[in-house]
Amino acid sequence: MPVTEGPFVIGVDTSTQSTKALVVDVPTGRVVADGRAPHTVSSGAGRESDPRQWWRALCEALRQCGADAGRAAALSVGGQQHGLVTLDAHGEPVRPALLWNDLRSAPQARRLTGGPGGAEFWAGRTGSVPTASFTVTKWAWLAEHEPDAARATEAVRLPHDYLTERLTGRGTTDRGDASGTGWWAAATETYDEEILGRVGLDPALLPRLVRPGEVAGTVRAHPDLPLPGGIPVASGTGDNAAAALGLGLRPGTPVMSLGTSGTVYAVSSRRPADPTGTVAGFADARGDWLPLACTLNCTLAVDRVAALLGLDREAVEPAGDVTLLPYLDGERTPNLPGASGLLLGLRHDTTAGQLLQAAYDGAVHALLTALERVLDEDADPTAPLLLIGGGARGAAWRRTVRRLSGRPVHVPRAGELVALGAAAQAAALLTGEDPAAVARRWGTARGPVLDAVARDEETLDRISGVLSHAAPLLERGVPAG
Repeated sequence: MPVTEGPFVIGVDTSTQSTKALVVDVPTGRVVADGRAPHTVSSGAGRESDPRQWWRALCEALRQCGADAGRAAALSVGGQQHGLVTLDAHGEPVRPALLWNDLRSAPQARRLTGGPGGAEFWAGRTGSVPTASFTVTKWAWLAEHEPDAARATEAVRLPHDYLTERLTGRGTTDRGDASGTGWWAAATETYDEEILGRVGLDPALLPRLVRPGEVAGTVRAHPDLPLPGGIPVASGTGDNAAAALGLGLRPGTPVMSLGTSGTVYAVSSRRPADPTGTVAGFADARGDWLPLACTLNCTLAVDRVAALLGLDREAVEPAGDVTLLPYLDGERTPNLPGASGLLLGLRHDTTAGQLLQAAYDGAVHALLTALERVLDEDADPTAPLLLIGGGARGAAWRRTVRRLSGRPVHVPRAGELVALGAAAQAAALLTGEDPAAVARRWGTARGPVLDAVARDEETLDRISGVLSHAAPLLERGVPAG
């Protein structure tokens, strides 16, 4: 019997290292085609990418989808958060984009949060206390260090905004991604002109805020774009908000995402405001909130430790008394942007496998500590933890999360949840549904639930003790600019 096909939609994930595109059947959620193309990221003083390569990667990923891309009826883009894209009057990049994991703006972050009102001002106005990852600190860095580039800037965009604008010709953004800039006012859901004044950014340079469910524009014909002109483009959103859509997430369900960075979050009906800065008070893409904490050092850091030791990433042994804090790229949670890694408890009989397991433990400890702050006080501590991202496929990651969380761990089978969330957002334009309900109808969260095991309190306490005593030693090499 032939497979019945309804309208197709395209969901895009433009991440730090690649752009992925999925063509999805709206009635069933079946992925009928997919494509992927890589990006390059500078490895010098900061982390930068030329936004034009994101466009080329999008076009290539869509070409890989073949004729199915040309049958799409709607499209949406999810993308890496916080990146600063500066465009000139012709829509061309003034300079490479400053990415979320570029930490050169740590001094600007300290100055901004140390200004009038302190951290409480920022948490109350934006829901978050900005760190070096936030766009507002990157603009402050650019204005201070590259004033000519700042003066030449005629438009400021986020990564997903840039691709949406290339597709439609309209400068738009959404509440989910805008909430990660540091200049979006959470209470009024508008740009905060006082904050923009503090960093000298003209609000006219910012994109129009598109409401959930609103069409951002329509696709313009382009010779490199294998899409039909005129199809609607949804607002798009940031990667974590898109993944929440892709899971069909309901309020209160805890999520841990193991990727280049690690994140923990949950949908909430209450607007968060954490003056400690541990939890970012982000908005989701639907109208609720997405309190979230992010660590910079997750799978990439653990894989680097494995490479240094000459081990496969699964070649772990019980860590014993070894503690490894894998802060290889500074850290965001805890907020130690100049940190380096720390190893403690090394002995003659320590094995390479124990060192590798200690790296896993250090990364997961940071995420679980943050998760305690993300969840509401009345959240069920025994509820299954949704584990997603590339690391969720790894046996060592799964075992470590189970052992240190003491929770059941639910691992959805669906991959590319950011792109699926964007596809659900596009499908909702056609069907009028809630995009999270679309994803639940598609069954994107189906997958095994691994039983809870006894929580390893000894390891958790040891890492916490090391961190509390070693924080001053970790914060070395902070740039003075």
